[in-house]
Amino acid sequence: MVRDTGEKEGDDMKMSNKQITYQNEPMQMGKRTKDFLPRPEELVFRPKGVKVTITMSEDSINYFKDQAGLLKTPYQRMIRNLIDEYVRQMR
Repeated sequence: MVRDTGEKEGDDMKMSNKQITYQNEPMQMGKRTKDFLPRPEELVFRPKGVKVTITMSEDSINYFKDQAGLLKTPYQRMIRNLIDEYVRQMR
């Protein structure tokens, strides 16, 4: 089934007959945005970890283990990243 858009077939592929005119005038620069990517040295920095013991429900641990297995990553890392993201959002 073909949808009727009211255009002739192939019209969107044709080049316009308008000619481009270039002008010799200074180019206006846009507003500079804050860099949002980390610097390379920030990528190798690993925050100091503190070992803790926590008791979690068996259901929660099984969920993280299942997901970690699918993603081929340690389940502890997933839990740590979840907590870190929560802290970032709350600050």
